[in-house]
Amino acid sequence: MHRIVDLTLTYNDNFTGFSKSTSKTIDSDGWNASTLTFYSHCGTHMDAPIHFNVSKQTIDTMPVSDFIGRAWVIDIRQIGAKTLINPEHIPQDIQEQFIAGDSLVFWTDWSKFVNTPKYRDELPRISESLAHWCLDNKVKMLGVEPPSVADVNNLAEVTKIHQILLKGVVIIEGLTNLENLQSNCVELIALPLKIEKGDGSPARVIAIEKY
Repeated sequence: MHRIVDLTLTYNDNFTGFSKSTSKTIDSDGWNASTLTFYSHCGTHMDAPIHFNVSKQTIDTMPVSDFIGRAWVIDIRQIGAKTLINPEHIPQDIQEQFIAGDSLVFWTDWSKFVNTPKYRDELPRISESLAHWCLDNKVKMLGVEPPSVADVNNLAEVTKIHQILLKGVVIIEGLTNLENLQSNCVELIALPLKIEKGDGSPARVIAIEKY
């Protein structure tokens, strides 16, 4: 038996970086359709290496096999605003079970601050030591609830952390709904739009739990 949990934020007209307008209506055109405008790194989204010029790899050329795999959910809800997340935050039992190609998702409860200044300006973030740990241990995907893995108001930091991770780790930012998971080990699927030469893309992210 399987249980599927959606980890994706909902886009609406109040959502920063996104807008939706009417393009067609049933009454005038025979069907309903919308025009969507979005920033490539808004909401639940994924980064491509070209985002920080780590390589020329774009979102459309990333292997689909990189978007699915076993993920460990790390509960660090006790962590404070602006705090660095370190390797020590990964429980020892998970570190012992972790194998190359597994993924990590950090549960901070940060998605409750979506579309507030705190969401962007006070986020807990990935430390340099953890970024290197992820790269050295061949983490496939790294998922976080904040809109970034690093302090977006500190260009040097946000550049350094992304450039370390994007050498081999798929970055997923803007996750939500982690409180609905019943297991700390799930099958994670994160599918970005296939945008030619894309530096990143909104993504639909789900977790599959076995029971």
